[in-house]
Amino acid sequence: MRILFVHNSLTSFVRFDLESLREHFQVTECPIVSRFFNPIALWRKVREHDLVFGWFASWHTVLPVLMARLQFKPSILVVGGYDLANMPQIRYGHQRRGIRRYVTRFTMAIASRLVTNSHYSAAEAINAGVAASKLEVIYHGLEDDFGQPFHHARGRTVLTVGNVNYSNIERKGLRLFVEAASFVPDAHFTVVGAWQDRTIHQLQAIAPANVHFTGRLSDEDLHAHYRKAAVYVQGSQHEGFGLSLAEAMLAGCVPVATQAGAIPEVVGDCAYFCESRAPESLGRAIRLALEAPEHERLRARKRILDEFPAEKRREELERLISNVHPCKQTHTEE
Repeated sequence: MRILFVHNSLTSFVRFDLESLREHFQVTECPIVSRFFNPIALWRKVREHDLVFGWFASWHTVLPVLMARLQFKPSILVVGGYDLANMPQIRYGHQRRGIRRYVTRFTMAIASRLVTNSHYSAAEAINAGVAASKLEVIYHGLEDDFGQPFHHARGRTVLTVGNVNYSNIERKGLRLFVEAASFVPDAHFTVVGAWQDRTIHQLQAIAPANVHFTGRLSDEDLHAHYRKAAVYVQGSQHEGFGLSLAEAMLAGCVPVATQAGAIPEVVGDCAYFCESRAPESLGRAIRLALEAPEHERLRARKRILDEFPAEKRREELERLISNVHPCKQTHTEE
């Protein structure tokens, strides 16, 4: 089977699906990073493939999915994030209003099947008019890059990960994280993430002395931070899954989180939840997590290994694609 794989950014989770599908199918990567592209060339690409697989319902997937439908070919979209969110209070999500909402809903309506990474995102899709029968929940899968990461004392180190930009200062709880550091002055707080606009100056202006901003890091350096952090904080107001949170748990961090979005699905009973979005409330939860016994790290890690293994997502995606477009034999790309 020949698959046209459409995306607008090759993030780690998009790359995971691309590489996973290439293990079983002949896959052509099709990045669309601008609204200005050659539609004739795109039509030919769709014609040369048996199925369109896309990440997110938005401007970059609407034409490939429409072309697949016009050529009587199936399409699968992974949705859940900015495309399904409706949070006017933080100016986030395509479902708020206007042309973006229309494009997203139209794209989901004409796709053959939709995949979400959590039951929370599936509920958002249903609220956006998608039939439940068209949806399938397939959780993210994580490779275990950490082994048994419990060989050294972690100290009083607290970590959060997220690109530093206007959207994430509230959506990912970066401001909340920085403000909470004042209530745990004997701990070291670290924000890992690329500085994408002037938001970094706002955070630096309110940050106490125990907060450090790293900027963008390589995967290797990010994993080093996961390994040495005692506590990982996810202070989000919206999460379609929470991949960084799951990675931190896999590395042995004790999770502290809000109960926003899909976060409870990811952490189960392993997290210390803050009672409100007040910085002092998050600070209290962090102090409790810093005193957590070692077995809580093991329990957090075991949850990710048991519930979100990489192989499970690979198998589920392969099954879904084969059901949408049955074929007698799959071919691995050479």
